[in-house]
Amino acid sequence: MLEGGEQNTRRAAQSLLLASTFVIAVCGLVYELLAGTISSYLLGDSVLQFSLVIGLFMAAMGIGSFASRYVGQRVLDVFIAVQLFIGIVGGTSALVLFYAFSVLDNYSAFLLFELVAVGAAVGLEIPLVMRILKDYRVFEVNISNVLTVDYLGALFASLLFPLVLVPQLGLIRTSVLFGLLNVVVASLAMWTFRLELRGRWKFSVALTLCFTLLVACFVRADNILGYFESRLFAGDVIHASNSPYQRIVVTRNGPVINLFINGALQFSSIDEYRYHESLVHPVMSLAPRTKNILVLGGGDGLALREVLKHGTVEQVTLVDLDPAITNLFRSNALLNDINHRAYDDPRVRVINDDAWKFLESTEVRFDVVILDLPDPHNLALSKLYSKSFYTLLAQHLSADGLLVTQATSPVFATQAFWSIVNTLSDVPSPYHLEETLQTLPYHAYVPSFGEWGFVIAAPRLRAWGDIRISVKTRFLDAEALAGMPSFARDIAAIPAEVNTIHTHHLPKYYEQGWAQWYE
Repeated sequence: MLEGGEQNTRRAAQSLLLASTFVIAVCGLVYELLAGTISSYLLGDSVLQFSLVIGLFMAAMGIGSFASRYVGQRVLDVFIAVQLFIGIVGGTSALVLFYAFSVLDNYSAFLLFELVAVGAAVGLEIPLVMRILKDYRVFEVNISNVLTVDYLGALFASLLFPLVLVPQLGLIRTSVLFGLLNVVVASLAMWTFRLELRGRWKFSVALTLCFTLLVACFVRADNILGYFESRLFAGDVIHASNSPYQRIVVTRNGPVINLFINGALQFSSIDEYRYHESLVHPVMSLAPRTKNILVLGGGDGLALREVLKHGTVEQVTLVDLDPAITNLFRSNALLNDINHRAYDDPRVRVINDDAWKFLESTEVRFDVVILDLPDPHNLALSKLYSKSFYTLLAQHLSADGLLVTQATSPVFATQAFWSIVNTLSDVPSPYHLEETLQTLPYHAYVPSFGEWGFVIAAPRLRAWGDIRISVKTRFLDAEALAGMPSFARDIAAIPAEVNTIHTHHLPKYYEQGWAQWYE
């Protein structure tokens, strides 16, 4: 029969090891999610980046698990050393990856190191925990219990990461916080098993150094990220924030204001009017009625600004997924100057929701629908350029209603542009049996982006020559309009598949097109 002191020791060991299993599972998944998120933020193509990160991380975990068989008798020493190693390498992973991208220009090598090093160390953890349980005679906590806690930790991390950690702490503070948690696990193990631990002073020194470095990084995270972003973006960063959906950065370079989302330029105030006038006024001119307008995306309020120039407009519904964007452009005085305080107009109604969900939930039909959405560089965005989405959208057009979408660059992504045109042309007309939507593709030059494409579609379309611009513009006039529907031979129509939610040809066309110019 066990003495009371030994029973207490066993209970303490059981509690510690189960709690440690939960914490290390959470930490491991968070490091994996961080690497995928940062790679998507810096490199784009989230599907590819997350696939590579998950594959490499899991393979490294397998290597770590295999290597655990070569750990000798000092299992506890190795477990604590592994926790400190993960704490410092995983905890500084976001910082190191931003540094590698913005300063060293050698991101891939550092990403590979982070994934292999942290993944292998994480793979070591569970086998070591099981051996400690056995060595310290608490194997009643069996494999199923340990794995249950491990899987629950992974679930907890997967929910915590997008809903709380990224929007509240940001990427650098999140990685540092979980590095600190690994250090805490190491310190608790050192205390619980202090009588059996060898070389405690060495571990104490290492733990103190790791803890001090990570706390310093946590406190200075904003300054560190600000430095990296100053290397990525020209001008001064005047606003930077995280939402559950994206990283939002606004810069100022003299009088020029730029908006970046996940590192990609969304507009520059020096020439955004060329894009927004081209997007809005041709379709508004061709529409027989312009009383009830829907804008999907466009949370910066710039397309809204152009729509509100038309006195016939009675109501505009703007649907943008991210309230962080609409709130920023509604409340920031500097950005209000750019969108002419469009959100203060009583005709404007703002809904923060997914565009697809909004269309499924409303029965309203609109005279004009304007799609000011991000480029289709991943599957989540590609679905908003799919035949299914356009078919749903067409059902919300009034009998003589029109829609227009931005359609990326016909120069840099020619096949992607014509895929969007072909997709719209394949959508059944909601008002004419056995007919499809008619389309009008056109383009305009926007210096910040180059030649940019747009497509107007409707059950019935008037001729391009019928367009008359009746509102005040800086760019659009009869001369500018004349050349917009004409495509030179090198960007003329080419074969391109219709984009569907099953095939997603569009992201492939998009990536291949831009890669020819910038890789």
